[in-house]
Amino acid sequence: MSDASDYDLSMLLRALVAESNRFLEIFSAAHELHPTDMTALNLIMTARSPMTPGALAKALNLSASATTSVLDRLERAGHVVRDRDPDDRRRVELRVLSTATALASTFFQPLAREFSSAWERLSAEDRQVVARFLATTTEATARVREAVTSSGE
Repeated sequence: MSDASDYDLSMLLRALVAESNRFLEIFSAAHELHPTDMTALNLIMTARSPMTPGALAKALNLSASATTSVLDRLERAGHVVRDRDPDDRRRVELRVLSTATALASTFFQPLAREFSSAWERLSAEDRQVVARFLATTTEATARVREAVTSSGE
């Protein structure tokens, strides 16, 4: 695709998101996880520092009680535990159990291998362009999501 228009890029990105969602649905169904549970698990797994239930609620745009329900389900399924912060016992931190990480790793390894195989055909320069495209597109999406969330729409 030599001259991809904004529309073309948007449609390709939508196709990627839809295909990714279908892939995640397979994992979710196999492990009896609600889509919100999957999103929560991913947020906890990828957080740069220990996530709290309050931070998770904000990230999911859920009430405290709805977030507690999500965490209860994840805990019952053996994916997450709530631990007290050793320095501040009032603070609860969320931790993904190693069994959940191993389970996800096993499921997602074939996808990672396929991505790697597809990407090795790209030059270093192309990879830099793709990385910039993904980063700027993710940032743009986050800005719009935050604007929509803060406006109450």
